[in-house]
Amino acid sequence: MKTEYQFIDAFVTKDGSLIRELMHPAMHKNTKQSLAQAVIPVATRTRLHRHVRSEELYHITSGQGRMTLADEIFIVSEGDTLCIPPGAAHCIESIGDMDLVILCCCAPAYSHDDTELLE
Repeated sequence: MKTEYQFIDAFVTKDGSLIRELMHPAMHKNTKQSLAQAVIPVATRTRLHRHVRSEELYHITSGQGRMTLADEIFIVSEGDTLCIPPGAAHCIESIGDMDLVILCCCAPAYSHDDTELLE
């Protein structure tokens, strides 16, 4: 199944990210995971949250961020990839001079119901 970026509408998730679902079971024929592009504008951050069931992979495609993951805080930038285990509290702040853009893979697929806001 193929999706075309220009036809994907963006929406804001519970954590405040601007998301484009590139591949999601609710819209496509895949069954076990989702892939989305998240954009965090300069000088903003997502809300601290966790996912009970989903493991997330973040791959930074542009920009720079300050990642909070459980009890760690570290800088991420273009080319970095990280794993967010199920249940781990996390948020990310765009700290560079351009929007932070992330490819986010969730397994099982992203669900608002699996997102618990912590602030």
